Amino acid sequence: MADWNDDENDLIVADYFAMLSSDLSGQRYNKAAHNRNLVERTGRPRASIEWKHRNISAVLKAVGQPWIIGYRPAFNLQASLIDAVLKWLESHPDWLAAKVKAPRLLDPRSLWLDPAPTLSNNPPPDELEQTQAVAVKFDVAKRDEQNRVLGRAGELHALEYERVSLASAGRSDLAKNVRWVSQEDGDGLGYDIASFMPDGRPRLVEVKTTNGWERTPFHISRNELEVSERLREDWRLLRIWNFARQPKAFELCPPLSAHVSLMPTSYLARFQ
Repeated sequence: MADWNDDENDLIVADYFAMLSSDLSGQRYNKAAHNRNLVERTGRPRASIEWKHRNISAVLKAVGQPWIIGYRPAFNLQASLIDAVLKWLESHPDWLAAKVKAPRLLDPRSLWLDPAPTLSNNPPPDELEQTQAVAVKFDVAKRDEQNRVLGRAGELHALEYERVSLASAGRSDLAKNVRWVSQEDGDGLGYDIASFMPDGRPRLVEVKTTNGWERTPFHISRNELEVSERLREDWRLLRIWNFARQPKAFELCPPLSAHVSLMPTSYLARFQ
C-alpha cells in the first residue's frame, strides 16, 4: 500500500495528540473508537493505523516528549510523518505546559535514582541513530533549556527530594538548611541546589529536566562544566526524565565527559 500522504499524516497526528492529552490528564478515552474513525476517514486498514501510531510514539520519544504507553515506539520512520509531528508541535508550543505543574509531580517520594543510561540502557544502534537524528532536527535540548516552567518545576521537585532524603536519613537538621540557590542567589553559581550528604559534606546539585526518555540530550553551560570540575567532589548533575508522566532520575558525577559526548553549540564572537 502507498505511503501515507500529508493530509493523512496530519489527521492521524492530531488524533494521536488528542488521545495523548487525555492520557496525561487521566481522562478515559477509547482507542478502538479512534481507530475506527481513522479507518473511515483514511480508508487505511486497522493494522496500518496501529503501526502508524507506534511510529508517532517513536518520533515523540526522539524529540523528548511523552508518548502513549500502549503504542510502543516503532522506528524506520517515514520522513513526512516526522515532519507532520514536528509541525503539530511547532503550532502547539504550550500543549504540555499545564501538565508539568500538576501537584502530583511535586511529591518527591515518587522520585528514585536509577543507574545512568550509559550503564543500564543500550538501545539498538539503528534505533539510537534514528532517535538522535530526529532530536537534532527538533533541537529538543534547546527547547528543554528554554522551557522555564519545566525547568523550575524540575528544580522544585529535586529540592523537595533532597529535603525528604535527608529527613529520612535522620538529618532533619540538614534538611531545613537545603537551599534553592538558583532562585535565591541567581543562576550563575553553576548549580541549582545547595544540599548535603547525610554525613554533612556539601552536595551541590545541578538539575536538568525533560519530559522525554532517559537519553534525551540536554544543554550544559561552560560555567556549569567549569564548576563541575573545580568542585568535582561535591558537584552532581541530577537528570530528571519522564517528568510529565512519572518522574525518574539518575545522577552523573564529574567528569561529565565520562558519561556524555560534549559538543559546542555556540561561540562568542568578538570584533577584532
